[in-house]
Amino acid sequence: MTPFTLDEPVYHDRFGDGVVRSSTGHNVEVEFPGLGITKTILSAFLSRRALKALGRAPDGKPVELNTVCGAELHARPIPVREFHVPGLIPARTVTMIGGDGGVGKSLLAKQLACSTALGCEWIGHQVEPGRALYLSAEDDLDEVHRRLADIVRGYGCELRDLSDLRIAPLAGEDAVLAAPAGRTNILTATPLWQALETMVADFRPRLVVLDTLADLFGGQENERIQARQFIGLLRGLAIKQDTTIVLLAHPSQSGMASGSGTSGSTSWNNSVRSRLYLERALLADERGRMAIEADPDLRILSTKKANYANVGGQFRVRWREGMFWPEDAGPSTAFDKASSALQADYTFMSLLADYTQQGRHVSATPSANFAPSVFAKDPASRGLSKAVLAAAMNRLFTLNRITVEEFGPLSRRLKRIVQTPSEGGDDD
Repeated sequence: MTPFTLDEPVYHDRFGDGVVRSSTGHNVEVEFPGLGITKTILSAFLSRRALKALGRAPDGKPVELNTVCGAELHARPIPVREFHVPGLIPARTVTMIGGDGGVGKSLLAKQLACSTALGCEWIGHQVEPGRALYLSAEDDLDEVHRRLADIVRGYGCELRDLSDLRIAPLAGEDAVLAAPAGRTNILTATPLWQALETMVADFRPRLVVLDTLADLFGGQENERIQARQFIGLLRGLAIKQDTTIVLLAHPSQSGMASGSGTSGSTSWNNSVRSRLYLERALLADERGRMAIEADPDLRILSTKKANYANVGGQFRVRWREGMFWPEDAGPSTAFDKASSALQADYTFMSLLADYTQQGRHVSATPSANFAPSVFAKDPASRGLSKAVLAAAMNRLFTLNRITVEEFGPLSRRLKRIVQTPSEGGDDD
């Protein structure tokens, strides 16, 4: 949006017509003559709709309502509804994942971020692969490090495979993204929000995880207007930057008791497009109260709201070896892991042989010819992700089965991956 200028007429849904008195970044100071007040308001909540009572825009031209004839849609292809996780997390909007403290929602979200960056499944569900940004206001970097180590080990990868994941550790710091201006209900963006906007614009993540609402929202959770403004702020970022935002939140005591998983104003639930809830698997005691945890490693992830999918679905996940797995699955045995690694190594070597024979050279360093990226797009990779193929490449280098050689004219030497010649074999 073009920045507002001094004395420009603007319109706010609650306060009506106003005039800009100053503008700094996303914060705009607006005078509302009809109310005799001046407010500092986020630019996202202002529009150039002043003088609407006169039927004219700020430039003096008549205001026109843009419409689309329904029949015109017949010639247009029907847009495909996009999901980051099919049926659970819609793309380009905000999904909230709730859960009591210690239930594992942060771990579940870290798994989602890793699955996105590695291009692998998340608790048995396909994920849109791409870059991921995790803003952690609860766990410090050491704890994040420990948890990520468990996750990548469970996925058969290594921490060095997480090149598409960025972590913003904010534990112990002021992590507020927006807070009310003075005693009003109007939210004002903080410098940290502006830093987040810049990071998302530069890094272009497919997924942004915000952990948690209590640390990032500086207003009152029971205030409907503030709740809608905060989610609107996040949704605007998701739409503008073509990313998906997952916001973690704690339920209230009544929300846990009822099983709804809600907290504060109903506007939190109403404003997000999808809401998931992670809870322990409890059994009823002798008085009919859900109070007995028969299995401390079992969790239930349920869909509490879904604008674009079915509501009420439940998925049972189990904690094993530092991460969650679908209840009917689990971390592979040592034999299974070794077998998967051998298969990935074999696929990498086969593709390398084919590409070498065809004169198509691949590189060991990130570039347009980076071998794991190139091979992952080849149908012969059998669906192996870039991260899995990168792990295979690193193993093969360690085993000295592949090496890097220079080729080309002396004036412009290049490097490529080749199979290490067998001892006593032909060096062709």
